[in-house]
Amino acid sequence: MGEREQRPLIEDYLGRRARVYAEERAVLADVLPPGAMSWEDEEALDELSSLARTAGVSVVARLVQRRERPDAATFLGKGKAEELAQLARAQGAQVALLGSELSPAQARNLEQLTHLKVVDRSQVILDIFAQRAGTREAELAVELAQLEYLLPRLRGWGAALTDPGGGIGTRGPGETRLETDRRHAQRRIQAIRRQLKDMHRVRSVRRKRRRGSGTPEVAIVGYTNSGKSTLFTRLTGAEVLVEDKLFATLDTRARALELPGGGRTVITDTVGFIRKLPHQLVPAFQATMESTREASLLLNVLDASSPHVMEHHATVHEVLAEQALNNDRSWPPVLHVLNKTDAVKSVEQEAMYARAQQEIYPHVCVSAKTGDGWDELLRRMKEMLDPNFAHVLVRIPWERQDLLSWLADLGRLELLPDSESLRARVVVPIAQLSRIKNVSGITVLEPSN
Repeated sequence: MGEREQRPLIEDYLGRRARVYAEERAVLADVLPPGAMSWEDEEALDELSSLARTAGVSVVARLVQRRERPDAATFLGKGKAEELAQLARAQGAQVALLGSELSPAQARNLEQLTHLKVVDRSQVILDIFAQRAGTREAELAVELAQLEYLLPRLRGWGAALTDPGGGIGTRGPGETRLETDRRHAQRRIQAIRRQLKDMHRVRSVRRKRRRGSGTPEVAIVGYTNSGKSTLFTRLTGAEVLVEDKLFATLDTRARALELPGGGRTVITDTVGFIRKLPHQLVPAFQATMESTREASLLLNVLDASSPHVMEHHATVHEVLAEQALNNDRSWPPVLHVLNKTDAVKSVEQEAMYARAQQEIYPHVCVSAKTGDGWDELLRRMKEMLDPNFAHVLVRIPWERQDLLSWLADLGRLELLPDSESLRARVVVPIAQLSRIKNVSGITVLEPSN
């Protein structure tokens, strides 16, 4: 059977086993350490609920199992699994949503005990990424992640792929189909990796061209749903998806921005970070990680109204530190943007907001929604990017006015009164200064700052 004929089988499997649907109701369940509920426990459960909401699933109940470590066979333990089944029946739920990644055996055993569709945290994130992918590269990265998640689980759900008629001791059609399905998945994985490698090569060429121009880049990073896309839209005027859901933006976007007082930069919007990102999705973050490594400045956007703002800050810091270690280089300067200040209303929110202002530095407080604090944000960005620019005075003969448009393409140009020649104050990337000095007809008078 050819690869084209086998493709629907894999997609059908992904649809039934690794996806969740808007009409479904779910019971959220997780294994947490013994003791009273801590903020880490609450955050983990709240985040899982937010992931479910983003995927379109309604969480109707929560169930927590207190034990030192998950049960090797059923994750929750047999007794708690039966309690989960009873709770799901009472609430009319069809899905058990687990807060950690399950092994194939744990998922299979839990399904058999509860008669529910069992979906773990990694599957929900994979599903959200599949919904949000808007470019070919993002679609391929997500498909690769799904296949890598699926491959070790094909054997565990072999019965679901078996045709009637396979006898004991025979090489029935179910086993044959499983083997061909696995081979197809492996071939598809290799093909996607080759395509992503080619796309990475093209992206590297584009980024090399931008570096050659000397234009500094600003990468917007931050925990998912912190308001990065809203900030990006207000900075650049670009129309991008802005939604109060996790991973509303998956594809990396870049737009130009003119800084106040001179200087041009490129703003990049990136994928939101999250705790315990499934390792299969690391390739989907490749473009984001490249943007952060090559940037001249990072804007770490934090939700100032979140009770977990400090933990989100720590997560972003850990991801950046890990990337710096893996690439043997430090990350660029960071300006922390405490966003959504307009949503800080309760006493608890005000207390956490005050703590964030005391402990996170350097920072600026803004509301990307209302525009509060905007002038201060732009001022701080210019201040931190200023070492990347050269401010010089130039003189140009009247007969070489064509050079003005060339200078304007490089950066900001301001004409100054002069009766004998054309004088101008220009702000250009430092990398372009040597080009200006070597152009016949342009005289660099002195630094203007």
